[in-house]
Amino acid sequence: MNIVILAAGQGKRMRSNLPKVLQRVAGRPMLEHVLNRARETGDSNRIVIVVGHGAQAVRERFEAEKDICWAVQKEQLGTG
Repeated sequence: MNIVILAAGQGKRMRSNLPKVLQRVAGRPMLEHVLNRARETGDSNRIVIVVGHGAQAVRERFEAEKDICWAVQKEQLGTG
């Protein structure tokens, strides 16, 4: 199973320069929590993270994670 994580949002309401998925929850970036849950399924052949706003910072934070493929969304239009 392929797992796709949408992580391109700006997080304007968080009033921070940090990309939304790098905001800390319980001491870890939000995206780390999502990745851990995805890996716990045991069914993932590939994890694809869609990045946009702050893509470089997100990739740098998770560059050591070898099971991640990256997709860049150049224009963020939201999911709604």
